[in-house]
Amino acid sequence: MTSRYVSLERKGEENNIFLITLSKAPENRLNSEVCRDLIAAYRTAEQGLGQNVSGAVVLTTSSTKFFSTGLDLDERDSDKFASSDGFYPLLHTVLDFPFPTIVCITGHVFGGACLLTLAHDYRVMNSQRGYWQMPPVNVGLHHDGIGGLPRLKLGPRIARKVLLEAHKYTGKEAKMDGIVDDVADPSVMLEVAITVAETWKEKARMGVYGILRDELWGKARKNYAQNSFVHRKDTARKPVVKL
Repeated sequence: MTSRYVSLERKGEENNIFLITLSKAPENRLNSEVCRDLIAAYRTAEQGLGQNVSGAVVLTTSSTKFFSTGLDLDERDSDKFASSDGFYPLLHTVLDFPFPTIVCITGHVFGGACLLTLAHDYRVMNSQRGYWQMPPVNVGLHHDGIGGLPRLKLGPRIARKVLLEAHKYTGKEAKMDGIVDDVADPSVMLEVAITVAETWKEKARMGVYGILRDELWGKARKNYAQNSFVHRKDTARKPVVKL
C-alpha cells in the first residue's frame, strides 16, 4: 500500500510480522485521513498474512518524541463526524484484528492515542522519554464508550486513575500499573516490540485468536462499532478546551 503518512513493511524471522509506521509531523495527530490510512495498513497486513497462519502486527511511529498527541480536535470544527468516520473505525479495526497486535510507544501519548495503544494486545514504551495521559476530564471531552478499554483492560482502580484523575504516567509508572507490558531504551524498543510479536505470532495459527480476544474486550469493540460511520447524531461532546 502507499500512503501519505503511513508505511508498511515486513519484518521478523519468517517475514510474517508487519510493521506499520506512522509519520505525521510534528505530533502524529490522528485526523480522519491518518485513521483511514492506518485502517488500510491493518487490512493490507491481514490480507498479506492470510488465514490460519502465524503472524502479527507492530505499530510504531518515526518520532522518538511523540508517539501521538491524540485526535486533531481542530478538524472537528469543520467536520463533526471526523471521529465517526476515522477514529472509531480505527479502534474497531485493531480490536477486531485476527492476529496479535503490538504497539511500540516511541514518545508522548495523549488522549485518544492512549485508547489506540490500549486497543493493542501488547504495549512497549520508551523508558527514557514520554508521558501517557488521558486528559478528557480536564478539557470537557467525552464520547460514548470512552471508558470501555480502560475499565476492561486495567481494572476499576487504575481506570479511575486514568480517566477520572487524568494521571500523567511515566513509562515506569505505566508498567507498574499494568498499562504497558514493558519499557525499553529507545535504541532497542522496536526490537523489543518485534520480539514480543515473534513470541506470540504462532497463537494466530489456529484461527481463533481474534475470536478469543473478543471474549475479553468485545464490549469495547462493540461500542466503537456502534459509533462508526454514524451521521444521524453527534457521537462526541465538543471539548471545552483544546490541547
